[in-house]
Amino acid sequence: MYNKIIFLAESVPKGRVFAIDTQTLISIGIQLLNGIILAVALGFILYKPLKNFMQKRTERIQSQIDDTDAKMAEAKELMAEYNRKIDDISKERIEILEDARLKADNERKIILEEARQEADEIKKRSLESVLADEKHLLEETRLTIIELASLMAEKYIAQTIDQETQNKIFNETLAQMEGAKWQD
Repeated sequence: MYNKIIFLAESVPKGRVFAIDTQTLISIGIQLLNGIILAVALGFILYKPLKNFMQKRTERIQSQIDDTDAKMAEAKELMAEYNRKIDDISKERIEILEDARLKADNERKIILEEARQEADEIKKRSLESVLADEKHLLEETRLTIIELASLMAEKYIAQTIDQETQNKIFNETLAQMEGAKWQD
């Protein structure tokens, strides 16, 4: 083989790497024809399976994209629904708080009104109690004054009036009392 390479190298004209002659052109033509035949044969043998494989792969990828789009749309719908629910909850919370404020305000008014009424009742009872105590005190004072006056009058009369004058006053008083009874 080494000999052939040397022989071929000697047959090449000086200054050229290889010679373009009929043998080289035929060799190039045969190689091109082999490449074309190989490409056509491989195209017929592998084109349909490769085309089917690529079609299936494209369909699979497209279905994944469609599924992803559908899931994305569903997720957006869920997000929108959750946002609506959050808004509804916020509105409901505000309504509940406002209702609670109104109820608390009404309760406060009712409690204040009841407290005023109770205070008025207590004031009225206290005033009545004070007036009753005052009347009772006045009556007790009057009775005490009458009793003291009668004791003082008795002592005074006992010291200044004799027995005969006492009997006369007693009979007059008795007559007045009997006359007062008969008039009723």
